[in-house]
Amino acid sequence: MSSESKIIIAAFTHNGINLALRLAGSLDARVFVPERFTCVNPTLELISGSLTEWAGKFFHESRALIFVSSCGIAVRAISAHVQSKLSDPAVIVIDEAGNYVIPILSGHVGGANELAKQIAGLINSHAIITTATDLNNIIAPDTWAVSHDCAIENPEAIKQVSARLIENLPVGVAVTDGIISAPYPVTLYLRPKVLVLGVGCNRGVDPDEFESAAQAFMKSSGASVLSLKALASIDIKENEPALIKFSKAHNIPLITFSASELQELPGNFTSSQRVLEITGTDNICERACVKAAGENAVLLRNKFICDGMTFALARII
Repeated sequence: MSSESKIIIAAFTHNGINLALRLAGSLDARVFVPERFTCVNPTLELISGSLTEWAGKFFHESRALIFVSSCGIAVRAISAHVQSKLSDPAVIVIDEAGNYVIPILSGHVGGANELAKQIAGLINSHAIITTATDLNNIIAPDTWAVSHDCAIENPEAIKQVSARLIENLPVGVAVTDGIISAPYPVTLYLRPKVLVLGVGCNRGVDPDEFESAAQAFMKSSGASVLSLKALASIDIKENEPALIKFSKAHNIPLITFSASELQELPGNFTSSQRVLEITGTDNICERACVKAAGENAVLLRNKFICDGMTFALARII
């Protein structure tokens, strides 16, 4: 199960465990309990080590952590692991009677508020939402960013923009994949995930050199790396360490295609006889990014060669 879908529930009493098991099926969640309760149900898993240690492991591996407990237990368990509103998972507390569902961390980007509402519906409970934008029926900028598949470049601006929204004042938000000067005194940059970076490279290229070259290519293209939806190449590069490291560092998939899939793609591409003889297709980077970007893709920048690496850029339409 991927971290994008994994939900972890911790419960500490018989009533809490019964509630957790009710939720587990609907949420496709795993339920963890103290050792004395592991015999209650064969699906229950052990909270090993201290609660802080256990929470630390799943804090970085899960989409959401749900505590059927007091808020104090949850706060103490996660406090050492909180890092950023852009990366922290949703954390939710439910009282063991199932009366209230309280998102306590990552309400917007992590989706805790929406998950809390979903849970409340499942157990006929009440979701306690405390974020000011939600209480004022205002769509928070970070919530909008998540729902529209945008990366947030400068999260420090979210607080100021949200405060101005609540006060019904003008705000500055730039939704663009382009590198532009700030158009407003305080500008929140939201980067839509609409670009695909096509690449080719020599075997064993240094990962740091690849990272630097890719960053330089994106900058010279006037495009934000945060707007990358995917990295694309030929299938003989699917295990290339530099490409794998780049995809993981930027949290984007590495998509690869066979030589025949690339060569059969219609369009005008920079052709190389040497590349054709070696790989079976006359161009890797341009064809790969257009192929990955899908129907109606626009090739924004043609093949660029840099120290044994090639780059091209396409936009998803």
